[in-house]
Amino acid sequence: MLLGVNIDHIATLRNARRGSEPDVYTAALWASKCGIHDITMHLREDRRHIKEDDVRKVCSIKDLKVTLEMAPTDEMQAFVLNVKPYGCCIVPEKRQEITTECGFDVAGEKIPMMADNVMPQCQEQFIAKFIKPILDAGIVVSLFIDPDKKQIDSAKETGIKRIVLNTTPYANAFGKENEEDEFQKLKSAAEYAQSLGLTVNAGHGLTYHNVQRMHEIKGLNELDIGHAIIARAIFTGLEPAIIEMKRLIL
Repeated sequence: MLLGVNIDHIATLRNARRGSEPDVYTAALWASKCGIHDITMHLREDRRHIKEDDVRKVCSIKDLKVTLEMAPTDEMQAFVLNVKPYGCCIVPEKRQEITTECGFDVAGEKIPMMADNVMPQCQEQFIAKFIKPILDAGIVVSLFIDPDKKQIDSAKETGIKRIVLNTTPYANAFGKENEEDEFQKLKSAAEYAQSLGLTVNAGHGLTYHNVQRMHEIKGLNELDIGHAIIARAIFTGLEPAIIEMKRLIL
């Protein structure tokens, strides 16, 4: 499996003092030297951690693949088309949440309210329309969704080729009575998505303790991990933290 490293919380620490250290660009450089597949950054609407300049600077690093997590808004569509990172991942977003709480409800019938001038339509139609110019620009688009067949079917219908399965329910259940149930849901969803021809990544809430079971899911392309790596890096340094995670997922 490949490893994608989310560096949002380098920016969280920097912003705590409203200064310039630790530097997000430098963190991306260090991470890139560890043989990771890509860097993930979430440019939130409230800019609580990553800022626009962080994305631009990191995207300027030669041969580094950058995936931008983003809500499906007009503002973010314009930004990603201007910066043109390697990829973008569409995620749900709420200001009051501490971190992303669930996958995008692409199968839902609720009228999307995040983008301007959106005509009434289901989420699936909305996302298909939203991502078309991004795909046309040659940017790899993925959807962060819960491990549910209905969500996978709708994701497929939007025209994307890649999904990121939300591992939070499994991560929260790890070591508890419902661990196996949540893991089997994840495994079944990954296998089903692959049967439809989708590339399957996974992530959110994975740690050094619970990541090993991802080996039981055949065909997973990439694990996207951030908080656990940055937390470990406080004690070991960023490079050893990444190398240890890579060792666990290889």
